[in-house]
Amino acid sequence: MATSTSPNYHSSILIVGAGTWGCSTALHLARRGHRDITVLDAYDLPSPISAGNDINKIVEQGSFDSNPDDDSAFVSQQLLHLASQGWTSDPVFMPYYHDTGYIICAHTPDGLEQLIKREMLDQQADIEWLETPEAFRAAMPKGVLTGDFPGWKGGFKRTGAGWVFARGALSAAFIEAERLGVKFITADGTTHLAETTILAAGAQASALLDMKDQLRPTAWTLSHIKMTAEECELYTNLPVLFNIESGFFMEPDAENHELKICDEHPGYCNWVTTPSGTKSSVPFAKHQVPLEAETRVRDFLRDTMPQLSERPFSFARICWCADTPDRNFLIDRHPEFKSLVLAVGGSGHGFMHITSVGGYVADVLEGKMPETAIGRNWSDVQGRRGGPNRVMDFQEVKEWTRIEER
Repeated sequence: MATSTSPNYHSSILIVGAGTWGCSTALHLARRGHRDITVLDAYDLPSPISAGNDINKIVEQGSFDSNPDDDSAFVSQQLLHLASQGWTSDPVFMPYYHDTGYIICAHTPDGLEQLIKREMLDQQADIEWLETPEAFRAAMPKGVLTGDFPGWKGGFKRTGAGWVFARGALSAAFIEAERLGVKFITADGTTHLAETTILAAGAQASALLDMKDQLRPTAWTLSHIKMTAEECELYTNLPVLFNIESGFFMEPDAENHELKICDEHPGYCNWVTTPSGTKSSVPFAKHQVPLEAETRVRDFLRDTMPQLSERPFSFARICWCADTPDRNFLIDRHPEFKSLVLAVGGSGHGFMHITSVGGYVADVLEGKMPETAIGRNWSDVQGRRGGPNRVMDFQEVKEWTRIEER
């Protein structure tokens, strides 16, 4: 750990990226008294292409590391603890947290084995075991879950987990940081210089800096369906339902009366060969999902809510993140450019840490805080399941789903 030094609160700081981690970092630095902070983004703020600019995200319990005895698992548990503290005690974020409970499950023998090991369900006294269709249906109001749940088993944590209104929390961090004096600037053709630059550009970071294979831009797929006012009332305050092999959903959003469903899988990459001959996954924006993803969503709905399984999608998009080799965050000074701080590698679980991750970045900048990418296996599923149980390639997608106009 670096030796702590007295920070210079008047030195200039430039943050590249106004998404989840960029806004969190700006907020934490401003709260600590730093006075010269500028955040850059190519889009209006907060960034509309940020993975966090979404209607909801899961706030889950447990570790993303499969070995509870190693150091990284200990660190991940501490990160989760501090993130949870932020959702329950920070006035900026508290209004957006919904402690509705959390059902996490699987439906194949291999999936169940992985689930129990990863989430340590057999060691938690506050987890209620669900193993029959009747038990799953009884976990929500009558008429919500009507499916047969074939082979489904899992745990129900009734409190201490749930979901957050992601776009609201991201906007709140942006608004509070701006109130504290942070300057947010969209593309203006001007060169901006600073004594310290923080790269918080999410999946786009590897396009801006050679990350030495530390980041793999990876995308997931989400879809919305329109709900009636009566359905929205019935679906209010539902626990999150997450099958690690097929998908998850949360209650409809209050703004558009839409239910968001995600099909679960190890992710998609977009592999292209660069002019230098290297292999690279290049992010792109699209308000469609592959037709195979729509099929997976409808299969998930047939198992859980068959009354919705044929309803047309009102919205869909692909959502990018960046995986590190071990799914741990990459927050550190660059080994060669000491004025550059890296804040990247959300690895599919970065948003719930918006409440606290900026504090770790500030620690690095103030001097208060290993190589893992050599010979990296780009096809590593990193503990994720679902779909074909492999990382997929957008270059192989032949058909995309059709989306109705809003």
